[in-house]
Amino acid sequence: MKNIGNKKIAIVGGGPGGLTLARLLQMQDLEVKVYERDLNKDVRVQGATLDLHDESGLKALGAAGLMEAFTANFRPGAEKIRIVDKDANILMDEHVNGTDKKEGPFRPEIDRGPLRKILLESLLPDTVAWNSHFTTMKPFNDSWQLEFKNAPPAFADVVIAADGANSKIRPFVTSIKPFYTGITAVEGAVYHAEAATPEINRLLKGGKILAFGGEKTLIVSAKGDGSLAFYPGFKKEEYWYRDSGIDFSDKRQVLAWFQQEFSAWGAIWLELFENADSPFIPRPQYCMPPDQRWDALPNLTMLGDAAHLMPPYAGEGVNMAMLDALELSACLTDPVFPNLQAAIASYETQMCKRAGETARMTLDQTASLHSPHAISDMMAVMG
Repeated sequence: MKNIGNKKIAIVGGGPGGLTLARLLQMQDLEVKVYERDLNKDVRVQGATLDLHDESGLKALGAAGLMEAFTANFRPGAEKIRIVDKDANILMDEHVNGTDKKEGPFRPEIDRGPLRKILLESLLPDTVAWNSHFTTMKPFNDSWQLEFKNAPPAFADVVIAADGANSKIRPFVTSIKPFYTGITAVEGAVYHAEAATPEINRLLKGGKILAFGGEKTLIVSAKGDGSLAFYPGFKKEEYWYRDSGIDFSDKRQVLAWFQQEFSAWGAIWLELFENADSPFIPRPQYCMPPDQRWDALPNLTMLGDAAHLMPPYAGEGVNMAMLDALELSACLTDPVFPNLQAAIASYETQMCKRAGETARMTLDQTASLHSPHAISDMMAVMG
């Protein structure tokens, strides 16, 4: 710990990766500040549930001493999947066949909100500076001066970018950019699913629906607060969301688009779009090159989507970010390294290799699920 013991560490981004890193570094009595653009801790956390994996997300939570809190908050049964066709005919049902830890990997589901709460409550008071929208930074002596849209500047000896897919810090590390995968998704949410979307809610049964047909996907996830998140995925040009003329805050326009784009799909799915709580969010799917490399810097690095953005169709994003946090904290506090640059270089070498392998697998999975043989491929994967 000799290299970092007296350094001020700034983590930009309060997602699972950034908060996990903050927790692990504070366990080593290091000075950490997290800068998060959200207004406060009570802002609704968007997105589907997260399935944490033994070898990554759960491993990081274990090292952080948070497995007891996780066990009290994860949702048994939420990991159960129904694979259906475009007319909602059930082709595989884990609610019937069951999943058991002895039969396969343990991948429990937790909502993003409760996971964030667990991590936040593990940190020292005032670790997170809320309403801190990072804009840029500049060198200051051997440190960094961080600038924010709505907060005074801050100074740090070491900066870690945990600011996600559109990271403003990544360009300070490398000029390598992500590429478009050819798939776009549209994120929607229904807040009171049992009342608003009863047919879908019955089909969902507290778990997940994976629907396939015509080289398109529709993924639906139940959440513990009674809401659901859903994502139609389809092949479009990169800037379709911009050039289509659709106002994604207008539910009627999005419904009309879905009826046209998914015209071969059954009427049951309309229930989602008719009762969604606007706005919808178009999400073109990007991926960092699996072979990306760069030269390590002495006081700046990154984790999670900022480092290795990839599509969500293999469920690896949050797990990769939390494993990044575990491996980075280990490198930063390991006295074997002669200096911080060597520690960061070691972390980045193993992170890029691991992320590259996962990105290749994820790209294969993304292509498979949006192919004519998506159902048979997914059935094979699920066994």
